[in-house]
Amino acid sequence: MSTTTASPIQRLPSTSPPSEILSALRADGAVIIKSLFSPDQIARLNAEVQPSMDKISPGSKRPLSSSDPFLLAFHGNKTKRLNGVVGLSATFRNEILENDLIHSLCEAIYLEDAGGYWLNSAQVIDIHPGSVAQPLHRDQWQFPIFTHAGPDAPEASVNFVVALTEFTNDNGATRVLPKSHTWSDLSENGTPEQTIPAEMAVGDACFISGKVVHGGGANVTTNQVRRAMTLVFQCSYLTPEEAYPFLVEKEVVRTMSERAQRMIGFRSQFLKDSPGVWKRDYAAVDEVYC
Repeated sequence: MSTTTASPIQRLPSTSPPSEILSALRADGAVIIKSLFSPDQIARLNAEVQPSMDKISPGSKRPLSSSDPFLLAFHGNKTKRLNGVVGLSATFRNEILENDLIHSLCEAIYLEDAGGYWLNSAQVIDIHPGSVAQPLHRDQWQFPIFTHAGPDAPEASVNFVVALTEFTNDNGATRVLPKSHTWSDLSENGTPEQTIPAEMAVGDACFISGKVVHGGGANVTTNQVRRAMTLVFQCSYLTPEEAYPFLVEKEVVRTMSERAQRMIGFRSQFLKDSPGVWKRDYAAVDEVYC
């Protein structure tokens, strides 16, 4: 484990070549992409999800997680987490999920190693005043074999943590431990003192490797809710967190592009050195069935 002071997170404009952004990701495990989305896109997304966010309560929801001390702390008793964004927001379906830079980055990461990728989850997260810091973790802990596979293994997942409100050190900006994706022991998560806040303007995104240590920060303000969207993509031989074919109405899916349909499991995945997965009668699922 490294004990050196964390280096700053590189910040690159969204107009940067994907190769430059990937170089920063591979060097540090995280890079902030400035203005990945416009203020107008974020305003519309926030408006579309707000009614659903108003209806949910903070903290863990399921019996399994509500009895697990780590998951209770992970979910946060003053943090709201909204799933199902694909079905709730036309802006997400038609614009956020169709961002060409995101797909260029995912293609560069996954096509050579895995042959394909799809959406693991899209979650809107409100960290309310008084929230304590989230336990540090690596996203790939969702797939335990990758913890044992070491730092040189392929990427299980990558995460675009999008600022839907301003991210500051005081209101709970995601904290990142740069270069922790290079540690030999990926079961070690370091200490909060080693992390730095990913402070961002609305529409910026902190692009992080699934191997890098991070966590939501403490919200020490009295009147600011820090809102993020975590947009996680993964290699297509792994099972996504959200079961989209059971969550999104087919009438909605029919309005989406083929690429977006593939991202949420309504089309087959053809992997490297594989006859493909997620098929129907040995053939590709190439339409939305009634």
